[in-house]
Amino acid sequence: MESVAVWQTVGLCGLLSWIGLASYINLTHKLRSLLRPWVARHVVAGAPLVLRIQRYQNSFFDALFSGLSCIVSVSFYTAFLPLLFWSGHGKLARQMTLLMAFCDYLGNSIKDVVSAPRPSCPPVRRITATKGEEENAMEYGLPSSHTLNTVCLSGYLLYYILSYAEDIHTSYQFAGFALVCLLVGLIGLGRIYLGMHSPIDVIFGLVFGLMILFFWLNVHEYVDSFITSGQNVTYFWGVLSILLLFAYPTPEFPTPSYEFHTAFDGVAFGIISGVQQTYHQFHHEAVARIFTPQLPFATFVGRMLVGLPTILTVKFCSKALAKWILPIVSNTLGMSITSTSYIPMLKSSSIGKVDASKQRGPLHKLFFFSSQDSFDVDTGIRFVQYAGLAWSVVDLVPSLFSYLNL
Repeated sequence: MESVAVWQTVGLCGLLSWIGLASYINLTHKLRSLLRPWVARHVVAGAPLVLRIQRYQNSFFDALFSGLSCIVSVSFYTAFLPLLFWSGHGKLARQMTLLMAFCDYLGNSIKDVVSAPRPSCPPVRRITATKGEEENAMEYGLPSSHTLNTVCLSGYLLYYILSYAEDIHTSYQFAGFALVCLLVGLIGLGRIYLGMHSPIDVIFGLVFGLMILFFWLNVHEYVDSFITSGQNVTYFWGVLSILLLFAYPTPEFPTPSYEFHTAFDGVAFGIISGVQQTYHQFHHEAVARIFTPQLPFATFVGRMLVGLPTILTVKFCSKALAKWILPIVSNTLGMSITSTSYIPMLKSSSIGKVDASKQRGPLHKLFFFSSQDSFDVDTGIRFVQYAGLAWSVVDLVPSLFSYLNL
């Protein structure tokens, strides 16, 4: 018990020290000054290839690549992962949720460290068919998050199937690998075709994705064992989640990347705290799985009809509660606060004119520092609402299933 507490404390203190050191030496600015000029040159050099690919523009390719971008987006995984939990594949759902949060943090951190531009539009034609794509276009370019996430999540899904299914013929294994490669290739090509990324962005998304996947395949069993049977799990991950809000680079100009990281940071904390408390009730390996006599498809549909409205309600209530509590706590602590979107009465007159240089230190990240004397509470609100949503997926909703015999 004492040894576990010691390594947890050492790990958190090490991360806190790293945050302070990186802030003190202005590490982000130094790395950006080294990396961005090189990346920007390759973005410009890659523009002719993007334009050559876009010569084949037609409505079919527009719909195909826009659709593929949607089904590997953060929004899609946010909707898909709860269904995976409720289908009985708890371990796969846990791992893919944490892997998604890990990819989102690393990928967006690299984006905001480098702060490299996307292909210039015009001459490149940029297609943003959904609101999510419009938000993605506001982020920096390198690496391509869609490519990185597709490599990691589809690669891990294939690994999971091959590891836990019995007697899979070699031809099916090859077909699965080929399908993953095809999907990754189409996603990468689609990001270039849509004008969202340069070839250098896609290449680095592929490279970083393979590196992250290799790392995850070597640690995922230890991570899962810690979550399901470790000590001080909720307290440790709670502190880690807060530190990860701090341990994020300041971009040259504000982008939605930090908001995405905050949301998945909250999701990871909610999932882990819920699973750790209810693992032996709802998430052990012997639970009923979909398409078995214990969980027929009709029952699974019933779970969706009960679960989806419930988690949306919890998300709404968590957001409302955070909007009420966080300003009170901030005012009690004597903190001047503002809100860019969630609390209209706290909106600053300088919104839309935020200078990234005013986002000075990582210790401001909990409330996303947006002016010299004010804190933006939207980060705290966003973290709480997504943590509440994720907790309901693995704790509240399974309790309802048990009560309703679903």
